[in-house]
Amino acid sequence: MHIDACTDCGTLRISYDSCRNRHCPKCQGNQREQWIQKREEELLPIPYFHVVFTLLDTLNHLAMHQPKAVYDALFESAWATIKTFGKDPKHMGAIPGMISILHTWGQTLTLHPHLHCIVPGGGITEARNWKIAYSHGKFLFPVKAMSKVFRAKYVASLKTKLPNIDKKLIDQLFKKQWVVFAKRPFGNAQSVIEYLGRYTHKIAISNHRIKSIDHKGVTFTYKDYRKSGKKQEMTLEGMEFIRRFSMHILPKGFVRIRHFGILSSTSKKISIPLIKALIPTPQILKAEPRNLNIYNPKLCVHCKTETMVTIEVFAPRGPPVPGKILKPFYSKRKLKS
Repeated sequence: MHIDACTDCGTLRISYDSCRNRHCPKCQGNQREQWIQKREEELLPIPYFHVVFTLLDTLNHLAMHQPKAVYDALFESAWATIKTFGKDPKHMGAIPGMISILHTWGQTLTLHPHLHCIVPGGGITEARNWKIAYSHGKFLFPVKAMSKVFRAKYVASLKTKLPNIDKKLIDQLFKKQWVVFAKRPFGNAQSVIEYLGRYTHKIAISNHRIKSIDHKGVTFTYKDYRKSGKKQEMTLEGMEFIRRFSMHILPKGFVRIRHFGILSSTSKKISIPLIKALIPTPQILKAEPRNLNIYNPKLCVHCKTETMVTIEVFAPRGPPVPGKILKPFYSKRKLKS
């Protein structure tokens, strides 16, 4: 942390330095806004669908020991499923696109790996023509058929990544029914942006959900979807809270937001301008400008001038030394207490 002071009015401000860890609830704001701004420029004048691919709890134990293999297989199989249905002439007959975001938690911090996907309701054919899904924006693809294809493709991908996987586990995966959830299309581009901001850089628990921390443990709120999303409170012993949170720390270097098909980094420079040129009504999903509150560290909140300077920097580790006195700082007025 460090202390800033205004050279004009003498106002003091304590600022806690960012740890820049992607699992920190306080250090994702700027990254989220920058990412969303880039996605705004790529919005297409077409319907977007929200699709969720969820893993069975049968895989939770394996996910804790082999997270990279389990989650990589989830990304690959989800895209393989969307691509299979997209290229099928019965459904669309074109190459689709997808933005996918990995979440591994449930409301009570239990392990619940699932993939939130944003899928445009159309694709580009081999002849470089734009083609919409035959559902005409009402739905993307039939979810029951997608569930069966997703299960088969996931098991095949997992067996490739983990050749020595227990065959009994594979048998259990085929005995249970898998579910692919698809919501109605977003109403407009603003809805897409709001969705992106809500899910992209989200972590297992945010600060506003934590209500108290004491000798009993950590008390936080959660939504009980068995009771129509009613807000409840739960208290976990300290080590149990840390254990649950730690289950959602991803492997180092693991990419949890990925783009595929016509929205991939290698294709979108060509595909996005092409689609915008092919669709005659490019203003149909135009997003409204976002009102971004960009933080200015030099601005004094009291006198509204850019006169804040750093007067003290504390060590990056450990609390301040007891009894340490700040260096003398003089301004036009005395420092406010």
